[in-house]
Amino acid sequence: QVQLVESGGGLVQPGGSLRLSCAASGIRFSTSVAGWYRQAPGKQRELVATITIGGNTNYVNSMKGRFTISRDNAKNTVSLQMDSLKPEDTAVYYCYAYRPDLSFTYWGQGTQVTVSS
Repeated sequence: QVQLVESGGGLVQPGGSLRLSCAASGIRFSTSVAGWYRQAPGKQRELVATITIGGNTNYVNSMKGRFTISRDNAKNTVSLQMDSLKPEDTAVYYCYAYRPDLSFTYWGQGTQVTVSS
């Protein structure tokens, strides 16, 4: 049974920071392509950041320089450090893990991030 559990969401003021974490069981992030998507109310889910099996990171342009994705193989977690947050970053953030050998993506349940004064 694969489970991805996100944590770290919450309410933060514009310009503030949050760190999201995703803990996995039943799957190893070290052998998966992992990352974060987000979905704002009334909008489609969009990619935020990805970390490859080799550790390469990719970001959507609007997040470059503000968000940092990382992986801890020992703890089997993937994290997203979000700085300089803007109201438009408000969304539910979802962790995912893609197994290339299975051509299958596992998803977490999501964590709410609200940026508001």
